[in-house]
Amino acid sequence: MPSISFRISIYAIGLMLLGVGMASGQPYPNKPIRVVTGNANDFVGRQIAQAISVPLGQPVIVDARPILLSIETVAKATPDGYTFLLAAGSFWIGPLLKKLSYDPVKDFSPITIVSKYPLVLLVNPSVPAKTVGELIALAKAKPGALNYGRGPTGASSHLGPELFKSLAGINVVSVPYKGSAEALNALMIGEVQMMVNNASTAEPFIRSGRLRALAVTSTEPSPLAPGLPTLAATLPGYVFEQLLGAFATAGTPAVIVRRLNQEIVRFLHDPKVAEQFLKGGAEVVGSSPAELSVYMKADIARMGKLIREEGIHDE
Repeated sequence: MPSISFRISIYAIGLMLLGVGMASGQPYPNKPIRVVTGNANDFVGRQIAQAISVPLGQPVIVDARPILLSIETVAKATPDGYTFLLAAGSFWIGPLLKKLSYDPVKDFSPITIVSKYPLVLLVNPSVPAKTVGELIALAKAKPGALNYGRGPTGASSHLGPELFKSLAGINVVSVPYKGSAEALNALMIGEVQMMVNNASTAEPFIRSGRLRALAVTSTEPSPLAPGLPTLAATLPGYVFEQLLGAFATAGTPAVIVRRLNQEIVRFLHDPKVAEQFLKGGAEVVGSSPAELSVYMKADIARMGKLIREEGIHDE
């Protein structure tokens, strides 16, 4: 029969795995929580922090850092639910482009898909194509004659068109710029003929006639790009979405992940919050941890295949 001390040790470990604060004997959470964000996600992080602090009964502090540092901070954190990450798709795409210090699958526990930012396929108005089908036909008729503008290697403005080229079997030349804003300007003045860009950023230029939008790159039409069909409607299998997700450190007890998911999703599903996000150019999601895990792994497989086949790599 096990000794009393052995049984007490096993009991203590069990409490720890359930997320119970051993020091105070109180259930999770019993101290402030930190949400670590890349600087670009600081605003959303603050909204979430403020919303979930009340039901959790603890302050939720936003720690905005450069994106790589924010990821590494959470990867190395104690897996107790007191530190979690907000990160976009570059978080799991980055390691496909170059060697990084973390593994997005092994080092993290998904909490929820927070939001998605629809992207649109754009052309300069001088391009005669009015639909995705016509653009593909034009590119096939004139291989290498069309250029697309993009930001840095691995950005959505880079990988979105590369996936389009691959699935459509067309030859369109990549023209890199310092950032997506510079590429968008180049598209408007006709230096390049096409681009994939954030819908809300492009919307005023579409409305003014300086750009023409052909399709959204997501699986479904978006309220942020009203009237536009999906690119997949013409090119089956095309899916390219920009998501923001919440992640705990790997090994965080499932009961704590579920609690964080519950409170974040409750906030996101408030109609007033959804309206506020739409005004900021995003659609709220609020998924289960499993849905984020499945999406991330599928995206890693899909984009990993593209990156290997096209020889894409970051320095």
